[in-house]
Amino acid sequence: MTDGRGAPLKGAALAVTALALALGTFMQVLDLTIANVSLPTIAGNLGVSTDSGTWIITSFAVANGISVPLTGWLMGRYGVVRVFTLSVIAFTIASFLCGIAWNLPVLIVFRVIQGAVSGPMIPGSQALLIAIFPAEKRGTGLGIWSITTLVAPIAGPVLGGYISDNFHWSWIFLINIPVGSFVAFIVWRMLRVHETPTRKLPIDRVGLGLLIIWVGALQVMLDLGKNADWFHDPFIVVLAIITAVGLLAWLIWELTDAHPIVDLSLLSNRNFLFGSLALCLGFAIYFANVVLLPLWLQTQLGYTATWAGLAVAPSGVVAVVLTPLIARLMRVVDVRWIATMSFAALVGSYMMRASYTTDVSFATIALGSAVQGIGASGFFLSLLTILLDRVPPNQTPSATGLSNFVRIVVGSFATSITTTMWDRREALHQSHLVESTTPASASYIDVLHRLGGLGIHGPGADAAIQHQLVGQAYLLSTVELYWAFALMTGFMILFVWLTKRAKGGQAAAAAE
Repeated sequence: MTDGRGAPLKGAALAVTALALALGTFMQVLDLTIANVSLPTIAGNLGVSTDSGTWIITSFAVANGISVPLTGWLMGRYGVVRVFTLSVIAFTIASFLCGIAWNLPVLIVFRVIQGAVSGPMIPGSQALLIAIFPAEKRGTGLGIWSITTLVAPIAGPVLGGYISDNFHWSWIFLINIPVGSFVAFIVWRMLRVHETPTRKLPIDRVGLGLLIIWVGALQVMLDLGKNADWFHDPFIVVLAIITAVGLLAWLIWELTDAHPIVDLSLLSNRNFLFGSLALCLGFAIYFANVVLLPLWLQTQLGYTATWAGLAVAPSGVVAVVLTPLIARLMRVVDVRWIATMSFAALVGSYMMRASYTTDVSFATIALGSAVQGIGASGFFLSLLTILLDRVPPNQTPSATGLSNFVRIVVGSFATSITTTMWDRREALHQSHLVESTTPASASYIDVLHRLGGLGIHGPGADAAIQHQLVGQAYLLSTVELYWAFALMTGFMILFVWLTKRAKGGQAAAAAE
């Protein structure tokens, strides 16, 4: 990388800088998943319910999604190196604040800050990794970036689980401090003389303000609604009105403004529209599944956070192994077939999980995760290739910004909706099970006799039966959600075949 003010990087300097940039991506992606398996531990330590604890995930994701559209303006106005370095420093400080949070509201505020300042980290690391390598080795830079985005989701649940089981949960955030300090120091020291050109650019302040209003109102409505009886609560109704009016105003403004923060004109591109729909909705289901499975394993099956992380880890391992092979295959096969096979594998993994029982083995769960990894290996590559295929080069930054914004925000919404439905369906199934398990029923009496044979009598027996009813109710709710995941994911294949055949070049090369 050179602009005339400094010699190109090579040798050890190139290797260390590439490592620092890769760690920048790793940290940001890691923080999307590391808290998933730690939710029960954090919620218990802070004295709140697990469903309230999902705010720890959604607050970060929504704030990050809102900040992503700003990335292009910030880098054009202040330079890629400066913006990336300051983003890493701010992210590191926010991680420290998360680690010292003393209650849930404070932790959520710090997570919002952490998500907001991390918007430039992934696109910044990607741009700089491409730039520091010579043109003939640019694929190497893209490959490093791509692999780190796949490794981080593997490490997140495992690392989060190990820390939660063996140390205080705050260390899932505090570990970012030495890593972030190293990344910021190396990148600024090595690349500050290679800063990209800057220029004064207009910023769509109205569009940004409206975006924050309607996305924020919608997320708060989804997170509070499950405990407020939804639209029977006036506050939820007010939030719904703010969301609807804010969204409509934002759409009108963005479609008419000369310099919109989100270029909605891209939606007129058929491949971008249907490719983005398939990517964002498919990712939303995938992300909801990533949250739901560890939650069920820990709260209902007695898994520790570490074992819950290990149970989902095969998904990432398989994805890392298969992604380079998928990238080569995309050069000779219609990318739509790769996307179709990826969705089919994801459907298969969700159907496997829909057959689980309360005594499901660890090996069976890990196998389902491995099948999910087969789907994930081709999912992102194929759909990114499809949605960017017919986008003009000058609109590519806007296209990636828009698709990333929708993907992150929709994934956060899916988490809230899924945990709400999980609890509501459990309550419904539990009421049905209680009705059919009265003290006078033959099944109830039979269970009491069996418990009596184990030395469990009176209130202890009643409590044991109630525990089993709750466990079965959550199982039925989990099974229903996975059947829904399978059906909705299968439907995404229709969007794939509404696109035109794409050329498999750029995204495929990026993974090799």
